[in-house]
Amino acid sequence: MSDAIIRLEDIQKSYFMGNQAIPVLKGISLNIFKNEYVALMGPSGSGKSTLMNILGCLDSPTGGKYILNDKDVSKMPDDDLAEVRNTEIGFVFQQFNLLPRLTAAENVALPLIYAGISKKERNERAMEALKKVGLEDRSHHKSNELSGGQIQRVAIARALVNNPSLLLADEPTGNLDSKTSVEVMEIFGKIQQAGNTVVLVTHEEDIARYAHRVVRLRDGLIETDTMKEMSMIHH
Repeated sequence: MSDAIIRLEDIQKSYFMGNQAIPVLKGISLNIFKNEYVALMGPSGSGKSTLMNILGCLDSPTGGKYILNDKDVSKMPDDDLAEVRNTEIGFVFQQFNLLPRLTAAENVALPLIYAGISKKERNERAMEALKKVGLEDRSHHKSNELSGGQIQRVAIARALVNNPSLLLADEPTGNLDSKTSVEVMEIFGKIQQAGNTVVLVTHEEDIARYAHRVVRLRDGLIETDTMKEMSMIHH
């Protein structure tokens, strides 16, 4: 047992056009440890979205091994993958994907409905997650009564409601102005300080700066993997 929450060993992914294989990931090996805050960066076409999809169990690698929380997910059938995705991983996307007719609390509780949890516990856990993002006072508001930043915070609360071991955020500030982006990134920092593992995919340097470790991809390989000095983090 290691405290690596994610272990990637020589991950490869090819897409097939007719009978021609187009390699996108060409051998990615990477360990991400519990409570790390990692940014994945790279120009478009570098493979970062493909890697994100594999990390999130939305896609399986063509070759190599992916161990998530000591489970080999690289060869799992789709049903088992869906189960891992729903229990182990919280997703935050650039499109907030909230249902407009539901209140903030109802949106946050959605993943728990699939998990078959009682209404009372769903409400309690939704409120707890909203508290983590500082929105408990907006729990009964619908999406159209919230600002963009508040909506993204609801989406973060929804990602946290299952107590996932990994929070995956894909360009989470892509639709937000810079002031709101700072507020949302500060929330991710608090979540990581509270003990969560956060992996962020971004093409923006100033967003990646919030992470403690930056992994850069180029042409389907890891180009650099840099840890920040701890003294810089606690400024």
